[in-house]
Amino acid sequence: MATVGDVTVHEGHWIGGERGGSAAVFDDVSPIDGQVIAQVARGGAAEAEAAVTAAEKAFPAWARTSREERAALLHAIADGVEKRLERLAIVETTDNGALLRSHLRGVMPRVAHNFRFFADWLLKLGHDDFDTRGHRNHVSWDPAGVCALITPWNAPLMLATWKIAPALAAGNTVVLKPAEWSPLTASLLADITVEAGLPDGVFNVVQGYGEEAGAPLVADPRVRRIGFTGSVPTARHIAAAAAANLTPLSLELGGKSPLIVFADADLDLAVDLAVEQYDNAGQVCLAGTRLLVQEEIAAEFTERFVAKAGALRQGDPRDLATDIGPNVHREHFERVDGFVRRAIEAGATPVIGGGPNTDLGGLYYRPTLFTNVAPDSEIVNEEVFGPVLTLQTFRTEDEAVEMANSTRFGLAATLATGSPERAERVTGRLVAGTVWVNCFFVRDLRAPFGGSRQSGVGREGGDWSFDFYCDVKNTVFAPGGWNG
Repeated sequence: MATVGDVTVHEGHWIGGERGGSAAVFDDVSPIDGQVIAQVARGGAAEAEAAVTAAEKAFPAWARTSREERAALLHAIADGVEKRLERLAIVETTDNGALLRSHLRGVMPRVAHNFRFFADWLLKLGHDDFDTRGHRNHVSWDPAGVCALITPWNAPLMLATWKIAPALAAGNTVVLKPAEWSPLTASLLADITVEAGLPDGVFNVVQGYGEEAGAPLVADPRVRRIGFTGSVPTARHIAAAAAANLTPLSLELGGKSPLIVFADADLDLAVDLAVEQYDNAGQVCLAGTRLLVQEEIAAEFTERFVAKAGALRQGDPRDLATDIGPNVHREHFERVDGFVRRAIEAGATPVIGGGPNTDLGGLYYRPTLFTNVAPDSEIVNEEVFGPVLTLQTFRTEDEAVEMANSTRFGLAATLATGSPERAERVTGRLVAGTVWVNCFFVRDLRAPFGGSRQSGVGREGGDWSFDFYCDVKNTVFAPGGWNG
């Protein structure tokens, strides 16, 4: 058992209602100070196989459980999250370095909301029967089976439960493989599901590395759905494994999203939106990292941006006054720094930042803004996933749209304009799964969520989640042929 703050966390797997370890372990290192906070079980093919077996065994009974009972259990899990909200927040902050204030105010409450929303949506899920030449058509959503869910490190519990909740609500059983850089709140969630009364084997957690535990999990032919949030290269491996078994999959991948600022925008609002892209030390897939600013306001926008970004406080994420914490892991920190160094070598100008925060040391990277970036440069086209933005200018609306759509990604886009007519024109032309106009990061679980191009495959949220996590069936009833 590990102790994080005053919270006790089990470092093992959770399989078939039992805790278990592995022959090997890995160090879970806090990005705040580089200290090892836990030695976590390093699972592999054997643990993945055992978890799928447990989930497969539990599936028939769970699939037959009534919608009302499933919903009640999901609400009980939400109750458990809310009861432990502060403990979950401190563990996740220590584990991945994200701001404690964000976990307390938004992230952990959203975890509970994920369970409540999909529990309630399940109870109203349906489609009106319809007639075909006197025959009655009835649409139903049948549980699909075992779901393998592989989730990321930047918002571990929130993004995991975004998938876990609808999968369980649909009547499926789940095997979760959390990210090895932030595994601990998944273990705490297993404890919460036990207290809520979830049957053994319905929810399972396998700890470990992707190539050792995740790969055999997604390749198992008994898995009937794969949900993944993470990088494009890893998604390619998962998709290849899924193809061998024709396993349906949902992929939420990277982004290189534009934030477009027109001259008619509220400039204070636009600057606020731009500086907000440094949230979570830039480790947000939806972040608008490419600032596209109309030429005539670019100088004033940049001046205001530099002033506002310069007021951000970087430091220990457990301090509620901190605005930016560390990057998650030494490997990732070096990756971010590599992007920045290559951009400078290629001629980009760091208006602010441009390197590690040497005052703090460790994994703290200064918020960075580049100008003089070439359209075809790496820093403009590849996802950095750190506190690094670029600023480019445009002259016309057509040029702005062309620049916005110029990468291989299409996850999100943000638009700042004072013209409703322009907003309608431009948003209709943007390639993105989500577009925000004069706002950012407003997420409603009723809305479809996913990416275009190499930012993902499929959509989740509301009915879209149940369409993915279920086998949608149509039954046609003849008007006659009945006895009696």
